[in-house]
Amino acid sequence: MELCARWSARPPPEGRRMTRLLPGLHTLYVARTVIVTVLLTWAVLVGVDLVVSGLLSEIDNIGEGGYTTVSALTYVLYTVPRRAYMMFPTAAVIGSLMGLGQLAATSELTALRALGLSRRRIALAAAVPLTLLTALMIVNGETLAPWAQRSGDTMKAAARSNDLVVARYSGLWAREGNTFLNAQIGQQRSEAGRNWLELGDVRLFEFDDDGRLVSVARADVAEHTGDGWLLRGVDRTWFEERSVTQTEAMEETWTSQLDAASLATAGNLWRPRYQTAADLRRGIDYRQRNGLDAAEYEEHYWGRWFYPFNVLALCLAAIPFAFGSLRSGGLGRRLFIGVVFALGFWLLQNQFVRMAGVYRFDFRIAYLMPPLLMMAVSFFLFRRRSG
Repeated sequence: MELCARWSARPPPEGRRMTRLLPGLHTLYVARTVIVTVLLTWAVLVGVDLVVSGLLSEIDNIGEGGYTTVSALTYVLYTVPRRAYMMFPTAAVIGSLMGLGQLAATSELTALRALGLSRRRIALAAAVPLTLLTALMIVNGETLAPWAQRSGDTMKAAARSNDLVVARYSGLWAREGNTFLNAQIGQQRSEAGRNWLELGDVRLFEFDDDGRLVSVARADVAEHTGDGWLLRGVDRTWFEERSVTQTEAMEETWTSQLDAASLATAGNLWRPRYQTAADLRRGIDYRQRNGLDAAEYEEHYWGRWFYPFNVLALCLAAIPFAFGSLRSGGLGRRLFIGVVFALGFWLLQNQFVRMAGVYRFDFRIAYLMPPLLMMAVSFFLFRRRSG
């Protein structure tokens, strides 16, 4: 009888299998809750950014050249992939906090723990879908976002000026009368309170009124001045009717009315934050070979590498609050904590990055310190609440 009683107390094999399946089902439930709130938060943040910093900022440009309201709307739509990439870390931390906070407020987290889900298991259930979305954003940041931003900038520049074209593999092309300019690289320079636009690997093609090529000039550097452009390291080839001659000059002045501001914003040719990691790496190598400052390119290059680490560090650092501070709080409190977490992290990291640029220490250290600090705080809070 005693043996029969012990046997009857054991759950049948089917029951044991169902018991093992239950944590998996509840893990999926936590993951689904987190992913839904993250996507909703993401959509709201991107929508607000599109209207506030996108559409409203383009209103002042409407009417310049052929830039119409339809052109402005088209340009803003081109920037959606880039804005989604930039807004995802903030949406991830706010959305995960709101999702887990909702489970905590309804005592579902307590029930899940009673069913056998540990805190680590719940944290992992929230981290896995965020990791998948982060991977998707990394692919977006290296493919769709740069292409769309470049296409939008090209369309905008062409609409605002009929003499300006940005080509994918041949740099920037601009026209001034019968002279055509081609530049492969460029950057904004600043020194002693003076700001100017500097183009590199420049070629000038000059034609006469009949369309005959008069001369081709190659300059190492072209600097925009108040009255035109100063060309340095100029090799010019002249095409006469019966002969070809070559001249060299250390410096040469080109009087032109080309708008430096339009050239500087014509595309992401010299906007590192819109370039891919491969393009940034090439820009760094070029500047180091030629003794130029590559700090801005290094800043954005290492920012790309630390992007997934930042997202996971932010979300994991915020998860311990779901087991305590968010139980009795409403939606407003969860939203407030999420915003504080996101803003605090980005302000801290921006300060480290700016210090790296000023004091010339490795940008990798600047990007690594804030996530490590957040992870240390998260680990301490997690252990304390688990105790």
